[in-house]
Amino acid sequence: MIHNQSIFASLPRTSRGLPLVLGGDPKGKHFLYPNGNFIIIRDIEHPEIAEIYTEHSAQTTVAKYSPSGFYIASADQSGKVRIWDTTQKEHILKAEYQPFAGIVKDLAWSPDSQRIVAVGEGREKFGHVFMMETGTSVGEISGHSKVINSCDFKPSRPFRIVTGGEDNLIGIFEGPPFKFKQQLENHTKYVQSVRYSPDGETFASGGFDGRIYLFKSKDYTLIGELGSPAHSGGCYGVAWSPDGSKLLSVSGDRTAKMWDIGNMTCIHTYNMGDDLLDQQVSCLWQGKNILTVSLSGFINYLDESDPSKPIRVIKGHNKSITSLAVNYKSEPPSIYTGSHDGFINHWNSVNGENDRVKGKGHANQIQDMKYRESTGEIITIGLDDTVRAIDVNDQSFKEDVHIKLPCQPKSISFLAKNQDKAVIAAYSSITVVNLKQNKVEQNFPVSFEPTSVSVHPSENHLAVGGQKDHKVHVYTYTEGCDSITPKIELDHRDCIADVVYSPDGQYLAVADANRKVVLYKTPNYELAHNVEWGFHTARVNCLAWSPDSIHLASGSLDTGLIVWDVSKPHNHIALKKAHPQSQITRIIWLDANRIITTGQDSNVKIWTVEFK
Repeated sequence: MIHNQSIFASLPRTSRGLPLVLGGDPKGKHFLYPNGNFIIIRDIEHPEIAEIYTEHSAQTTVAKYSPSGFYIASADQSGKVRIWDTTQKEHILKAEYQPFAGIVKDLAWSPDSQRIVAVGEGREKFGHVFMMETGTSVGEISGHSKVINSCDFKPSRPFRIVTGGEDNLIGIFEGPPFKFKQQLENHTKYVQSVRYSPDGETFASGGFDGRIYLFKSKDYTLIGELGSPAHSGGCYGVAWSPDGSKLLSVSGDRTAKMWDIGNMTCIHTYNMGDDLLDQQVSCLWQGKNILTVSLSGFINYLDESDPSKPIRVIKGHNKSITSLAVNYKSEPPSIYTGSHDGFINHWNSVNGENDRVKGKGHANQIQDMKYRESTGEIITIGLDDTVRAIDVNDQSFKEDVHIKLPCQPKSISFLAKNQDKAVIAAYSSITVVNLKQNKVEQNFPVSFEPTSVSVHPSENHLAVGGQKDHKVHVYTYTEGCDSITPKIELDHRDCIADVVYSPDGQYLAVADANRKVVLYKTPNYELAHNVEWGFHTARVNCLAWSPDSIHLASGSLDTGLIVWDVSKPHNHIALKKAHPQSQITRIIWLDANRIITTGQDSNVKIWTVEFK
């Protein structure tokens, strides 16, 4: 059996110029946000505890808890709104509706948890109000001529709905059934966020003009403006404090501001940084927890009394994870993950605490990385055609290791007897780099396109997978790898995705795009057994050996994880949908019974394997 031990969840996926909507449960214990086709739910006090809702078939855009706390409504770019249970781990679907055809930008529940308003970018209309139980219409959201970005339900009777759109207008709707009442024309640019105060007496609006206005809910008259304007950049979101006495706002000017509603003044300005990625695109005020989200995806916990720096910053990935390594010497072992956008994170394998590796790293996707035991470094290669090294003591890139490669690298492996040298499978060559001397030492052009490389742990053999020729090329190399000589070619039916020698050197495992895992016995490279390991249903992306060389783990495009037993080739343990709706990109053993997987979903998962 394979059981999930931990999920190190992805960050919110952000886009420049677009606000992100955070949702929070009514008890203040959880918050949630969209990423890809998923909804991520995290414990607000212990954000390393997370779960993932995976049932949307299109990219998700927003999710909100019902005021009762029993349901979550989540929406996606196809216009679907799914209502699902929060009390069961399975998150059973209550209902699915399509209020309009187009992207849902925001939604809100009525205070009795019976009605939902959804707004966005529809073809014929930009919003709709419907009953949660039946989907029956209880009003039209009309009056806007362009996309509606935000909406909110008045939390007290009589029920009201407020909307904000790209026509620079605020819409007011009374009901039920809800009908257009009037428009407010205070903003001069897109209205990005509208939110009622907890008592329902007031609502606030924030726009791309940097202005924040307060209005009375009873007669919609203007109370006043916060600041003049509130921000020097566009306002992406506003959130009320639980008692309604303060308002939090976030902006593209890279600040968050806290406002005193009583005297309409700014209490604190939180300067979040100087980089473009420090723009603030979302906010949430849950009990004592004050959250903002940066354009980088980082989740910032602010201090209500000290604006000098965040209490904590939750980091991770929000782009596909493309590489994985483990420092087994640290206590507990540290996990390193590299992503499509060139960033590398290091994780505590026990509690999920993490941070981004500091210093000047790669400018593009991280292709592969390996732990170099002899020096205690993580050696990395990227699509910027460079080799770099991470010092695991201060978790930063070493300035003195920077090797420019002759072509695009794919995979890296160290020489068995000399970890100062590494072999890199590159786009059109096999390259040997001297890490100690910080240079390319040899470059062997090849007639095929290499995909992966593995060096035998004791013999002078190295195996290289081919992309278009569908072959594994095994070479013998001289001491120091000054030259390589072809030894044998192993034919497959499709391109080779990964090649890995077992730690004891007895086997070479090969994964291919024909959904097969093939095991060869060294040193003659004959088939290790006559059992076909073909239980994946799509391309096998990655392989990893257990420390005892008995078990082999494989991750696939089919989202599944399989553990194979070399001593009992007819036996295997399979887990379908290890990363639902996402292929597994990398895999590695943490110890004899635990496996780490990463996915295109930006999540890191640790699995416990129980062997019979």
